Amino acid sequence: MRYLLLTYYRDARGQANEVMTVSRKLKTRDLQTANTILDFRDQCVVKCTIEGNSVPKDWNHIVSYYYQHYSATIERLFNENGHEIKIEKLQSTDPN
Repeated sequence: MRYLLLTYYRDARGQANEVMTVSRKLKTRDLQTANTILDFRDQCVVKCTIEGNSVPKDWNHIVSYYYQHYSATIERLFNENGHEIKIEKLQSTDPN
């Protein structure tokens, strides 16, 4: 597998849901519907949008964020694509 794709949608009650998939190839539909696409072979952010707004494509920051939720999948993607796992801890923005 090469790509990690995340898609966000709202259900009938208005609650936000997240769907995570991995893929060997990108399809046109993936580029149109996915909110975040991470390429683990080239270690780059193909796409990253939140609620229609583009987010800076900072590889380390985005991978570190998703690693908190999908660590096993991300570790597998790094290993399968021949890269070391270098995850930087995100600094907490909580003032307390």
